[in-house]
Amino acid sequence: MNSIENLEYTVLLSNFKELLKTNRLKFTRQRELILKTLYEQNEHFTPEDLYLLLKGTYPHLNIGIATVYRTLNLLEESSMATSISFGVAGKKFELANKPHHDHMICKCCGLIIEFQNDQIEHLQIKIATQHRFTITSHLMQLRGLCETCKQKEPSFKQEERA
Repeated sequence: MNSIENLEYTVLLSNFKELLKTNRLKFTRQRELILKTLYEQNEHFTPEDLYLLLKGTYPHLNIGIATVYRTLNLLEESSMATSISFGVAGKKFELANKPHHDHMICKCCGLIIEFQNDQIEHLQIKIATQHRFTITSHLMQLRGLCETCKQKEPSFKQEERA
């Protein structure tokens, strides 16, 4: 980590410790590594994926899947993390320390593509203003097929040709 990332993580860790204290929970190495992994990997994780990554990276770490679930839920409830729902398939989590962005999600393979578009952001503000509505937050998720899955989907290929 460079010095800016180190400072950013230090602040994040301090906020996390305060969150745990506020919720009368202990700060443990397991919880710290959940936060650190989310920060360093910069990806979207299901609790199960994160658990397996932690077990693989830290084989001597005694961590349970329930700890991962509880920690992710606590991070989300405190707005330190966000999630994307995949219905019965569960949620994928990411830290909320990145600049605002939206997501395109492949309904076949689950690929998540992050994007940011100033025109969309300005249009949302314009529409809200026209309706005398104050936006406090928003979440845009576009669902469809990624390029790879689109090539595999015969019905989509036919529709595309029409």
